[in-house]
Amino acid sequence: MVKINFYGGVDEIGGNKILLGSNSTSVFLDFGMSFNKANDYFSEFLQPRKSNGIMDFIEMGLLPKIKGIYREDYLRHSGLESPEKPSINGILLSHAHMDHSAYIHHLRQDIPLYMTKDSQLILKVLEDTSAVSFGETLEYKKTFYYTAKKNADGYKRLSGKDARMERELNIVEPYKNFEIGDFKIKSAPVDHSLPGASAFLLESNGETIVYTGDLRFHGRKPDITNKFVKEAKKSNPKVLISEGTRIDSPSTETEEDIEINAKNLISDFKGLVIVNFPIRDIDRLLTFYKVAKGTDRTLVVNLKQAYLLKLFSGRDYPELEDVEVYIPKRGWGLIGTNSFVCYDGEWLCSSDVDSNHKFSDYKKWEKEFIESGNSINYKDIQEEPEKYIFRCDFFELKELIDIKPVNSIYIKSVTEPFDEEMEFDEKRVKNWLDHFNLLPVHKMHVSGHASGPELLDMIREIQPEILYPVHTIFKERFKVLEDDGIKVIYPKLSKNK
Repeated sequence: MVKINFYGGVDEIGGNKILLGSNSTSVFLDFGMSFNKANDYFSEFLQPRKSNGIMDFIEMGLLPKIKGIYREDYLRHSGLESPEKPSINGILLSHAHMDHSAYIHHLRQDIPLYMTKDSQLILKVLEDTSAVSFGETLEYKKTFYYTAKKNADGYKRLSGKDARMERELNIVEPYKNFEIGDFKIKSAPVDHSLPGASAFLLESNGETIVYTGDLRFHGRKPDITNKFVKEAKKSNPKVLISEGTRIDSPSTETEEDIEINAKNLISDFKGLVIVNFPIRDIDRLLTFYKVAKGTDRTLVVNLKQAYLLKLFSGRDYPELEDVEVYIPKRGWGLIGTNSFVCYDGEWLCSSDVDSNHKFSDYKKWEKEFIESGNSINYKDIQEEPEKYIFRCDFFELKELIDIKPVNSIYIKSVTEPFDEEMEFDEKRVKNWLDHFNLLPVHKMHVSGHASGPELLDMIREIQPEILYPVHTIFKERFKVLEDDGIKVIYPKLSKNK
C-alpha cells in the first residue's frame, strides 16, 4: 500500500508538497512555496536570510523538517549533519509555477528532478532573468565554500562557474513509462495557464495513484486535458489527488472570449491600449497578439517575455519578430532619452554617449534584445500610441511616467487579489491608474484552473475509490461525490519527521 503524506497544499491554494512512499521508494509530487504562509511572516522587504540557509524557513514552518532531503551546504553552515545519501528518490514537478516549484532550490543536488521540457524552459527563464535570493532551481550553486587562490596565497569564496553544479534533470515525455524505484510512472499533459503542465499516473504494487497537478478545460488546449481524463479512467485508480482551486466557482469564459471582447473594446479606439497579463502565460500573450493583429496594432512585451518567446521559438506562439520589445530606462537612463552625462568636465547628450556605456546598465541576456530591430522605448509609444498594445504589469507602472498616456484604455487580464499583500498592491495600482486617468478598469480574465462543475465531472468520470482534494480552501464542496461511491478524505498536514 502506498503511503501518502501531505506537507503542503492542505487548506490553501498552492504550496503543494506531497510525499508518496512505497516499499523502499519515496517521491515528492511538487515542492512548492506556500504563498499564504510566506506572507504571514515575510514581505518584499522582510525576507528569509541567505546567511541562515534553510533555518529561517524551517523555524517559520515554510519547509517541513525532514531528514535527508536538504542541501549539504545549507545544513553544514548551520552546524547540522548531512546524510551520505538522500532519503527520497525524486521530485515529480507538475509545472513551473512557484507554488509548485520554488522550494526545489533547497533540496539536495543528488535528488533527481522529473519534469516536461517546457517546464525546464520556464525555470531557465526564471533563473536567467531573476536576481532574487534562493532563485536557482535547475542549477545548484555551492554556497559557504572557500577555495585556494591560484597563487596558493590564501583562500577566496567559491563563485561563478566554479560554484555551479547541474542537478540531475530528467525530461519526461507524454504517456511514456518511466520508473523510479518501485513506482511505474506516466506524465500526462494538461492545459494550464503556462506551458508544460502535467498530471502524473503512478503505479506500485498493483495500486494506481493519479495526481492532477493544476489543470483547466477552457484554455486553448482542452483536448490534452480531456485525454488525461480518459487515460486516468483507464488506469482504474485507487486514489485521485485532485486540485480544487475553483471548486466554488461556476463555469467560466474561455481564452477565445477574451480575444473577442478585447477586439470589440478597442476596434475603433485611437489611443494607447495598456494591458496587464501574467508574465509566463504565453497563451494569454497569444490572445493579445491576436487582438493586436485583428485591430491593426503591435503587441509590446517586456524583456523577460522576449526571452521566453526566444526559448519557445518554433512552437504555436508568436515569434520575436512578430512583437515589439520594450526597453525601459535603466540605471543612468542612457537609452532612448536625451539625458546628459559628464565626460571629463564636458556634459554630453546621451545620444552621443558610447554604446558600450549606454548598455552598461543592462544584463548580458538583455542586450541581445536591445540591439534587435524590433525594440522600442517610451518615446515610440508616446509618439504613436494608437499603434500599440502595451503590456504593463505592477512593476512596470513607473514607465507610465515617461509614456504619459493620454486617452488610453487599461485592460486587467490577471486574477483578482486573494491575499492581504495582493490587496495592498491592488490599491497601489488603482492609485497609478487614477493618476493617469486610466479608470475604469476593463476586466478580462479566465483562470488557469477548472471550474467547480468541470472538476466534479472530471472526478466522476475518472471514478477513483478515494479522493484527496488539495490546492483548495473549499474542500467540503467535494463531499457531494460520496453520493457517487467515491470516498472523500480531507488531507491533513503531516507532522515533521
